[in-house]
Amino acid sequence: MHASQGRSAGLGLALASAFAFGGSGVAAKPLIEAGLDPLHVVWLRVTGAALVMLPLAWRHRDLLRRRPALLAGFGLLAVAGVQACYFAALSRIPVGVALLIEYLAPALVLGWVRFVQRRPVTRAAALGVVLAVAGLACVVEVWSGLSFDPLGLLLALGAACCQVGYFVLSDQSGDETSPADPLGVIAYGLLFGAVLLTVVTRPWGMDWSVLGGTATMGATRAPAWLLLGWVVLVATVLAYITGVVSVRRLSPQVAGVLACLEAVVATVLAWVLLREHLSAPQILGGAVVLVGAFIAQSSAPKAPSGPVAGGSGPACSGEEVAGPAGSRIK
Repeated sequence: MHASQGRSAGLGLALASAFAFGGSGVAAKPLIEAGLDPLHVVWLRVTGAALVMLPLAWRHRDLLRRRPALLAGFGLLAVAGVQACYFAALSRIPVGVALLIEYLAPALVLGWVRFVQRRPVTRAAALGVVLAVAGLACVVEVWSGLSFDPLGLLLALGAACCQVGYFVLSDQSGDETSPADPLGVIAYGLLFGAVLLTVVTRPWGMDWSVLGGTATMGATRAPAWLLLGWVVLVATVLAYITGVVSVRRLSPQVAGVLACLEAVVATVLAWVLLREHLSAPQILGGAVVLVGAFIAQSSAPKAPSGPVAGGSGPACSGEEVAGPAGSRIK
C-alpha cells in the first residue's frame, strides 16, 4: 500500500473511531433512564466487549506474565474507573458536558508533572491548562452558580482523574525493552475490568427485563438490546480496534487532533437524539476546552504516554492505550 493510501485509510479509521467512541454516551444514557443502574450498564459494556475480544487476549496471553501490573492498572483505572464515573455522571448531567470535563485530563497530567514530579513545563503547556480551565468554567456556567448537578460534575471529574492515574501508572511502569501490544492490553484490560465490576456491581441483581423493552431517545423509542449492542460492539470493540490501527498509520499529532472530534460527535448526537441543547457560551467554552486540552497535551516536555501507547493515548480525551487518539475510554 502506498504511503498516501495508508494515510487516507488511517484518517478514515481515526474518524470512525471518534464517531464510535462519541456515540457511547448517547446510547447508554437511554438505558440508564429506562431503569438500569449506571454501574450495571458499565458491566454489560465491559463484559460484552471482553467476551468479544477473548481471541485477542488468547493471542497475547504472554502479557499476563510480562506486564501484569500494567494490565491490572488499565483494567482498574482506564476501564472500570473511567467508565463507572462517566456513566454515573451521565445519569445526572448532559452527555456533552460530562465528556468535556474529561478533557481536563491532559491538563491534570501536566499538574502532576509540574507539582508532584517537579519537572518543568513549557509556557505553551501552561497556556493550554489555563484555556482548558477557562473553557470548563463556561461549559458549567459558573456565573450562574453551576447550572448542573454538582455530584454529576464531580463524577465526570473523577473519570478524568482515573485517566490521569492510568497515565501516571503507564509512565512509571514503562519498559521499552518489553513493549506491550495495544490490542492485547485493551483485551486484558477489559477482562480485568469485567472481573472487578462483577464483584462491585453484583449483576445478578440487575433488572434484566429492561433489556427486553424499549428506551426513549429524544422523541423516539429504540429497543434496549439494540442500544446495548451499539455500546458493546460499536462504541467499544470497533472503536478501540479502529483507533489502534489508525494510530499506526498516522502521526501522533494528527491522531490527537482527530481524537478531539469525539467530544464534538458526542455533543452533536446528544443534541439531535437526546434533545440535550447547550447554550452559546457552553458551546464556545467546549471549543476552548478542546483547544486547551490539545495544546496542553502536545506541548508537554515528555508525553505521559504509557509503554503501549503508539503516540498519545487520549490525546484529547484519555485512552493512552489507543495511541494518540486520546483519552477515550468511554
